[in-house]
Amino acid sequence: MPENSVDRQHRVTLRRIAHRIMLEKGLVPDFPTQVIEELDAIRGPATQTEGSTRDLRNLNWCSIDNDDSRDLDQLTVAKVLPGGLVQILVAIANVDAIVKKQSAIDDHAMQNTTSVYTVAQTFSMLPEKLSTDLTSLNPESDRLAIVVEMAFDADGQLKGSDLYQATVRNRAKLAYNSVASWLDGQGTMPPGIGTVVGLEENLRLQDDVAQKLKAVRHAYGALDLETIQTRPVFVGEILEDLETDNRNRAKDLIADFMIAANGVVARFLAAHNSPSLRRVVRKPKRWDRIVELAAEWGSRLPHEPSSTALEDFLVAAQATDPLRFPDLSLSVIKLLGPGEYVAQLAGDRVAGHFGLAVGDYAHSTAPNRRYPDVITQRLLKAVLQKAPLPYGDDELTSLAAHCTEGEDSAKKVERLVRKSAAALLLQSKVGEVFDAIVTGAATKGTWVRILHPPIEGRLVTGHEGVDVGHRIRVQLIHTDVEHGFIDFKRHR
Repeated sequence: MPENSVDRQHRVTLRRIAHRIMLEKGLVPDFPTQVIEELDAIRGPATQTEGSTRDLRNLNWCSIDNDDSRDLDQLTVAKVLPGGLVQILVAIANVDAIVKKQSAIDDHAMQNTTSVYTVAQTFSMLPEKLSTDLTSLNPESDRLAIVVEMAFDADGQLKGSDLYQATVRNRAKLAYNSVASWLDGQGTMPPGIGTVVGLEENLRLQDDVAQKLKAVRHAYGALDLETIQTRPVFVGEILEDLETDNRNRAKDLIADFMIAANGVVARFLAAHNSPSLRRVVRKPKRWDRIVELAAEWGSRLPHEPSSTALEDFLVAAQATDPLRFPDLSLSVIKLLGPGEYVAQLAGDRVAGHFGLAVGDYAHSTAPNRRYPDVITQRLLKAVLQKAPLPYGDDELTSLAAHCTEGEDSAKKVERLVRKSAAALLLQSKVGEVFDAIVTGAATKGTWVRILHPPIEGRLVTGHEGVDVGHRIRVQLIHTDVEHGFIDFKRHR
């Protein structure tokens, strides 16, 4: 076999690795026969559902997502109300209108609990015929949705909310990067905006409200964390680069609206004496280590967990040392502990979300991608339709634990495939020297991240005297694509 033959099949190699890791982590990479048979019987999108449905197709709905996203879960639009209020409406794809509980499609979705986004392949929770078409809020297509309606005052405070079913129509499919560049005044208006009368003004109104919501959340202690995320750059089948996928104004706009909508959904279910599946991040058990970490950065935190104090420290740290801040963020995220799903039964009270500084939070806005959102949607529709609850308390409690485990497994798959992609990208660069920053220094090993592409590996020799944050020169000495191993030595 020619020496570079494997190099020309990067995507194939990574897909094979991803498939193997999916199986190793207990996830199902392929749709079973029963799902395919059930899918073949579905001829078109749902056009009616139980209960009353409003017709909101006349509004200037739009979607904002990644450039390559095809599973569109939500649309947004803004309306000016009397008295200085602005109404934000979030339309969420009515997946349950097609995917019924205990169907073969639903059973598969419940087993994996989430779509798994690896470097070379997406393992969709729902078949693409649904997630990217019949249950996706695609442009110029009539779709059923659950609408979360929220009214905010000039200070970004929620003054009223409502939920109902509706028919909607996406007027423009937009992408984060181009919308953010335009909102920041750095780029031209995306073509999809100019073709819809009134959409430009509507998006600027949405952006104004979103920025106020962010300010309110941060005043209550919502954490502004920043980790380095990368997106693959393929040319044909060859992986050419891993480029940094930065936060931006458009991503924040959608995130702020989704956080607000998820809070409204959680409180709506509680107000109607319905159980719910909550997303919680408890107060950190390792707060003492976070206090030590802040002290190492020259800051002081209180002895008791305080999201407000932690946010103040993070803001100051980012301004002082932006290069090291992503690594500080990652350390804080690990010390905060993972998020989890918890069943809140009628009349009970569970923990809130420490990182978002909210007490009521239920995942609801991505039912094409996350099974907890499908569960929440069914609970919402039961309340709206005054129908029996679709889940008993024991079943909901069991599903909460299962969805937490499924999400953890999916994240491990994504992380391991990213490591293999990084090793694959660097395999032809063994012997080269890079600028790097030390990201971890402990008895179990020392880790460094080269600056471009932003890839982390183990420092196997020359780690004496180095500590987190030190900037050093390293030489790549070994890669293992199958296992995602990358080894460096210090270059004097």
